Amino acid sequence: MGQEFSRTERVADFLQQELAKLLLHSVRDPRAEFVSITAVEVSRDLRYAKVFFTKLGLEDAKSAEEVTRVLDKAAGFLRSEIARESTLRTVPKLTFKFDESVGRGRHMEALLGKARASDAQNRGPSGVDET
Repeated sequence: MGQEFSRTERVADFLQQELAKLLLHSVRDPRAEFVSITAVEVSRDLRYAKVFFTKLGLEDAKSAEEVTRVLDKAAGFLRSEIARESTLRTVPKLTFKFDESVGRGRHMEALLGKARASDAQNRGPSGVDET
């Protein structure tokens, strides 16, 4: 029999989808534009949720501080909208964290590209290592 998802995982998935919709359609602050929800972690007691986000053009948590403040300020509104639209008994308290993994991934990809270019340059036109 396949592994079933736990309630916390189902709630986290639901919150991720709903928050993405709300940020796209209901939050009017221009600082919250182009924000993507990458993950949601819900506590076992379903009282708290960490919402991880990225924003186009931001690379680290320091540059995302203003967006994090805007999202934290909108958390009450977002909770109330989710409560209205869902059958959850209680909606978890939302805290927003910038997801730096996307920026680290881009950095690693750039490093790998440099390594590939260096390898290709060292191999020469014959494809044989010339060192």
